[in-house]
Amino acid sequence: MAQRTPIYDLMLLLSTAAPEERRAARLNEVESAIASGGGSIERNDDWGTRGLSYQIAHQTDADYHLLQFSGPPSLLESLSHTLRIADDVVRFRIIKVTPGTPPAPSTPPPIVAAVASSGPPPGAAQAAVAVAEPEVLDDTEIVEADVEVVPDEEIEASSSDEQPAADEQPATDEKSSAEDKSSEG
Repeated sequence: MAQRTPIYDLMLLLSTAAPEERRAARLNEVESAIASGGGSIERNDDWGTRGLSYQIAHQTDADYHLLQFSGPPSLLESLSHTLRIADDVVRFRIIKVTPGTPPAPSTPPPIVAAVASSGPPPGAAQAAVAVAEPEVLDDTEIVEADVEVVPDEEIEASSSDEQPAADEQPATDEKSSAEDKSSEG
């Protein structure tokens, strides 16, 4: 019984920062590399520009392509090497299609996930704000708490008694502070 050449799926994500001509040229280079490596392209689907689940190299979207091809295992090494060093390739994945795997969809799958640049979910942002910034209350709001109410006059009087004037503050002596540090250690 003759052994069938395995079929592979190549999921290729090209940078949208690259010009359209450069992306088309990269796709042609991949197709010619498959053909020159002894393989044949069974299917070539352009899924268009889609948002990434998370940022990759400061990019939030990519141009998706699904290529289904057959070829020898040596083709995978050269193709992986070429795609790994290409600047306009955001990500790629080559997967061996096992017998019994359903065929690739005839249309691109629907876009379900939000783009990574849209930020955290609404509940997470509110929780972070609540922890990071204390709530500021208006003068008109009444808050129940166990606090002692002190008139403003007493606060002003006690604050002026506790802090000496600028000219009355003692100067720190570097020598005495150095002695204190040496006695501690």
